[in-house]
Amino acid sequence: MTDDLSRRDRHALGDPDPTENWSEDGVARRDFLKCMAWAGSGLVWTVAGGILSSRSLAQAASGDAAPGDFSFAQISDTHIGFKGEANKDVIGTMQQAIARINALPAEPAFVLHTGDLTHAQKAGAFDTVAENLKSVRTSRVFYVPGENDVFADGGKEYLNRYGKGTLGTGWQSFDYKGAHFIGLVNVASFKAAGLGNLGLEQLEWLEKDVERLSSSTPVVVFAHVPLWAVYPKWGWVTADGEQALSHLKR
Repeated sequence: MTDDLSRRDRHALGDPDPTENWSEDGVARRDFLKCMAWAGSGLVWTVAGGILSSRSLAQAASGDAAPGDFSFAQISDTHIGFKGEANKDVIGTMQQAIARINALPAEPAFVLHTGDLTHAQKAGAFDTVAENLKSVRTSRVFYVPGENDVFADGGKEYLNRYGKGTLGTGWQSFDYKGAHFIGLVNVASFKAAGLGNLGLEQLEWLEKDVERLSSSTPVVVFAHVPLWAVYPKWGWVTADGEQALSHLKR
């Protein structure tokens, strides 16, 4: 997927949760287990002249570095602590993703983890995530939580580990080589039917965060739940996502 960000279009990075049982609407569950081929594995994004493009880690690790101003890697839904049919070796999947990042022709500027580091905050899961990410070849890792990282204790352990330099429930922004990155948290308080939600305080912060940017600044938004309606029946939407997108379309 490629977006022209130089015209102030916005690209949002996130990921659905493929470890849940989505069979209630009659769709074959085996179709969704295929999602685990992506979950925990990740992508490499390259920014070149305001244009954002992506390749899977497997593709990027086996080829030449894509030309561009810089690149970064994204992983998501490592679900450390999960045990089930969808993925019988989540630690192995995470380690494979890290190995592919380390095999990239050019070291990524940073890594984004877009949530569900753990599965239901199982005991020791955050420690396992941290221990494995020590070996990733990059200068920094940025995080946003998934619902599995926060619902057991309201996000206390997550914020104790990853909340430094963030606001509220963990939202944040930073600049890198002329691009502006925004990490949103839409899993701290779910609305009815399991919809993601940002909340007024975060929306007000977002509006102020982007109003200082020029119209030509590339902006990359990352969150766990999609900001737009991918499939509301599964919770793949943010209830107040349209408000966030309106702030981003100045």
